[in-house]
Amino acid sequence: MDEINVWCYQESQWSGGGQLAVASAEHGALLMVWQFQLMRSTPQFGLAINAAAVAGLLLLGGGIRDARSEPGPFSALQGSWSGAGTIKKSNGASERIRCRSAFEPAGAANLSLRLRCASDTYNFDLTASVAYQGGAISGSWQESTRNVNGGISGHAAGEGRQVQAVAQSPGVTSSITLTTRGNHLSVSIVTPGAEVPEVTVSLEKR
Repeated sequence: MDEINVWCYQESQWSGGGQLAVASAEHGALLMVWQFQLMRSTPQFGLAINAAAVAGLLLLGGGIRDARSEPGPFSALQGSWSGAGTIKKSNGASERIRCRSAFEPAGAANLSLRLRCASDTYNFDLTASVAYQGGAISGSWQESTRNVNGGISGHAAGEGRQVQAVAQSPGVTSSITLTTRGNHLSVSIVTPGAEVPEVTVSLEKR
């Protein structure tokens, strides 16, 4: 079977911190020039400007640190992942399966995800959008190859390192577990009574 053509999200590189650092350095140089000129004419006024400049730069630096130290509820999951695993069919047979996944933040406490997998005889394309509030997650999901969809609910902890959810649609209930350890992500999907009642995948961040 040809390797599946998968969609994946390319995680963007946040460059705002670097731009702010450059801006901070440039403003610092300008303030030093102004301080020198003002102190020559009015020393007391120059000292006041000096104190204000230092305070302003400290506040700017503190803002940068605060922005970087605020992880989102799904920060451990963000990015693109790929790997392989095993499916167990209802007839007892097992097959190897290859998967790719992407987790993209959609606001401060929301996440969009896509998981595409294929074996020799089976494939699925799962997308979901979930929101986080107080440890609980809720949202919707869709599996495009079979044109089924429904709701999803559960809970997440540790910035998305441990997620347990239940995806439901008429006649179908799947238990989904995501466990992240560094750059390693384990995915387990259990769907009693389905054509493939169990999917277990191990992914690495790319």
